[in-house]
Amino acid sequence: MRAKIAQVLIVFPLVCAIGGHWAFLQSVAWLGMAVSYSQNAPLSEALRKTFDGQHPCKLCKVVREGKKSEHKQACLKVETKLDYCLVRAPSPLDSPPPFVIHPGASDSGPLRADSPPTPPPRSA
Repeated sequence: MRAKIAQVLIVFPLVCAIGGHWAFLQSVAWLGMAVSYSQNAPLSEALRKTFDGQHPCKLCKVVREGKKSEHKQACLKVETKLDYCLVRAPSPLDSPPPFVIHPGASDSGPLRADSPPTPPPRSA
C-alpha cells in the first residue's frame, strides 16, 4: 500500500511538470461542453460545436491562458539558464599512468662499458 502511495506522489508532480494537468482540465471542459450542447441539439452537432474552437467555455479559456502563461515562464527560464563546467583536479588517490614499453628499446638492461678488474678481487 505504501509503495502505491509513493508511486502516486512521484507520478503526480511529474505529470504536472509536463503539462498533464492542462490536458486533464481540457478533457473535463470538452466533456462538459459536449453534455451541455447535446441537451439542445443532436449529438453530432454538439460534438462539432465542442471541438470547432468557435464556442469555448470558461474552463477552455482558463486552460488557454494557463498554457500561455506557462509558456512565457518557460521562455524566461531558458534565458536565465546557467551552464557549469566541472574540471576535476588530479588526486593522490588516482591510479598511476600505465607502464608502456616503447618499441625499439632493448629488453635487457644497459650494457656495461668497462671490463671487470683483473685479477679478481680477493675476499678479506
